[in-house]
Amino acid sequence: MKAHITLLLILSLLLSCSRKKPSVTDRINYDKGYDYLEASKKDSAFKYFNKAKDDFIQKGYPSYAGNCLVLMGIIQCEAGDYYGAQETALSAIKFLDKKKDSVEIVSNYNNLGISCQKLKDYKRAAEFYNQASVYAQDSIKRFTLLNNMAVSYVYLKEYNRAINIYNSILSSNMEKKSIIFSKVYDNLAFAKFKQNAQYDAEYELNEAFQIREKLKDNDGLNASFSHLTEYFEDRDTITALFYAKKMFQTASVNNSPDDKLEALQKIIQLEEPENIKTTFKQYQNLKDSLETARNKSKNQFALERYDSEKFKRENIEKDNNILKLLFGVAALIVAIIFIVIGYRRRQLKLKQEKEIEIKNTQLKMSKKVHDVVANGIYQVMTKIENQEDFNRDNALDELEFVYEKSRDISYDKIGEEKEFSKVISELIASFNSESVKTFTAGNNPGIWEPISATVKEEIYQMIRELMVNMKKHSQASHVAVKFENTNNLVEIQYKDNGIGISGDLIYKNGLRNTASRMEAINGTITFDTKIEKGLKVNLSFPVS
Repeated sequence: MKAHITLLLILSLLLSCSRKKPSVTDRINYDKGYDYLEASKKDSAFKYFNKAKDDFIQKGYPSYAGNCLVLMGIIQCEAGDYYGAQETALSAIKFLDKKKDSVEIVSNYNNLGISCQKLKDYKRAAEFYNQASVYAQDSIKRFTLLNNMAVSYVYLKEYNRAINIYNSILSSNMEKKSIIFSKVYDNLAFAKFKQNAQYDAEYELNEAFQIREKLKDNDGLNASFSHLTEYFEDRDTITALFYAKKMFQTASVNNSPDDKLEALQKIIQLEEPENIKTTFKQYQNLKDSLETARNKSKNQFALERYDSEKFKRENIEKDNNILKLLFGVAALIVAIIFIVIGYRRRQLKLKQEKEIEIKNTQLKMSKKVHDVVANGIYQVMTKIENQEDFNRDNALDELEFVYEKSRDISYDKIGEEKEFSKVISELIASFNSESVKTFTAGNNPGIWEPISATVKEEIYQMIRELMVNMKKHSQASHVAVKFENTNNLVEIQYKDNGIGISGDLIYKNGLRNTASRMEAINGTITFDTKIEKGLKVNLSFPVS
C-alpha cells in the first residue's frame, strides 16, 4: 500500500505536464499534504489534501482536485476507515479525465476494490478491480489488478473464474522469477487447493515462497506463510504452526497489524491449549489497540471533512442571501403572471366542463331511453310472443309500467318496489319459451342485501341487455345465469349455447352499454368467445 501511494505521487507529477498546471500559490496546501505524506504523517496529509481539493475546485483544476480525493481515499483505507474511503473515492471519479488521468483512475478503482474486499463485499471488489484494469497503462499493473480480482473470486468460492484469470496471466510473457509471477503462481496453487482440499499444492506454494525469499519480497512472504499455514492445517499441525509463527514474525517486520492479527488468530487455532492464553492476550491487546487507533483516525477524517463542508456552507449561505432577494422579486413577478394565466385557463376549463356535462347528460338520457323504453317494450313483446296465456290486460299493465317509467326517466326504482332477487328471476324467466329455456342459480336474497339501489338498477339493465341480445342474435336454446358472492365480490356468469359472437363484433351487438355500466360500478366484464359453442360472459363487481 505504501508503494502504491509513492508510485501514484510520482506518476501524478510526471503526468502534470499534460494538464492545466496550477501556480505555486494555488498549490500551497497540496505541496504541504505531499510533504506530510512522505513523512508518514497521514492525518496531517489528509487535512491539507482536503484543503487543496477545495482550492483546486474553486480555481478550475479538476484533475488536481481528483488527485487529492484519490490520495485522501487511500489514506482512509490504510487507516481502516473503509466506508469513508469508499465515499471519498467515489466522489473523486467525477473530477478525473479518462484520457489524461488514467493513473489516478487506476489507483482510485483499485482502492475501491481494496476497501470493498476489507468489508467482505467481494463481488463489488471484483468489479472495481476489473474497472481499474481497463485503464492500466502497463502490463505489470494490469496483471496485479487482475490478480486482485481473482482473489475476490476465491473469496466468493468462484474458483474456476479465479483459476482461469491466474492461468491467463501466467501464459503471458512475464519474467518467471519476478514478484508478480510469484504472487500469481502462489495464488493459483492456493485457489486449486481451496477448490479441492485433496490437491497437492505443496511444491507450487514452496516454489513461490523461494522466489519471494530470493527477491526479499516481505509482503509476498507474508502471503506465502498464510497460504502454507492453511494448507498444512489439516495435514501437519506442527508444520502449520511453524508457518503461522513465521507469518507473525514477517508481519512484525513489515509493521502490518492486520497481518499480525491474522497470524495470531492462526496460532491460537493451532497452538497447544496450555500455550493459548498468552497468545490470546497478545491478540486481544493488538486488536483493541488497532481498533482504537482506527476509530481515532475515522473521527478525525470525519471532523476534517465536516469542518470543510461547514465552512463552504457558510460561504454559500452568504452568497445565497443576496440571491434570495432577487429570486423573491422574480418569483413574485412569475406568480402574478401564473395567476393571470391560471385564471384564464380556469375560466376556459369551466366552460369546457359545462359543455362535457351537457353532452354526458344527453348520453345518459339516451341510454335510459334505450334501457327503459326500448328494452321494456321488447320484453313485453317477448312475453306476448312466447306465452300463450299472456292476456291483453297483462300486456296493457306491462306497457303502462313502461309508460310510467318513461315519464320519470331521470329516476328509476328498479329493485326497490319488490325484493330484488325476485325481480331478477322474473326478468330472466320472461325470456323463457318453447324454443328457449332459461335457468337461474344462486339468485338468493342474501346476495343483494348489501347492494345499493343504484348498483341494482345497473345490474338489472345489464342482465336485460344480455337477455335481449340473446333473443335477437344468439339462436340459443338454453341460457343459464349464475350468481355468487365470494369475498365481498359479486360474480355473475351468463352462458348460452347459441352461435356465439366474435370479439370484434361484441360492441356492435348492443352490448356497448353493458361494458360502460360495469365501469360505472367499478366492475369488470369478460367476454369468452373462444368456448366450443355459444357465448360466455363473466360480470364481477365489489359489494361496497
